[in-house]
Amino acid sequence: MSLGSKLLKYLVFTVLAAGLGVSVWQSLWPTGTKGYVVNVNEPELTAVGRSGKLLFEANCASCHGLKGAGTDKGPPLVHDIYNPGHHSDAAFFLAAQQGVRQHHWRFGNMPPQRQVSEPQITAIVQYVRELQVANGIRYRPHRM
Repeated sequence: MSLGSKLLKYLVFTVLAAGLGVSVWQSLWPTGTKGYVVNVNEPELTAVGRSGKLLFEANCASCHGLKGAGTDKGPPLVHDIYNPGHHSDAAFFLAAQQGVRQHHWRFGNMPPQRQVSEPQITAIVQYVRELQVANGIRYRPHRM
């Protein structure tokens, strides 16, 4: 077997292995809205929750969807990955104030939402937590 045919054989093997690796990676990583737009039941909200709903719709829903159900631009916030034991209220504050790099989903980085004040973030987080509780998402200790 000549050197050229050996190199071609290894090149074909490498391309096939890389393609298989990419396929496995993509199947394990959530993409787009495929299965990640959720149905959300909205409870009767508290006064702070109602205020948070209006603020959420004005500042967050374009990416995270109405009632935090997710879109093709951002993940659902009514999802167990955002339970308070894994993403505390402080994590929501930091995400809104400083932005957050992509880590659970393939939607890209979230930019800071500087137009939203701390009291407004408090109301938005309250709204999201009320939605979560109404949809069975409760505090679970985070374990790595």
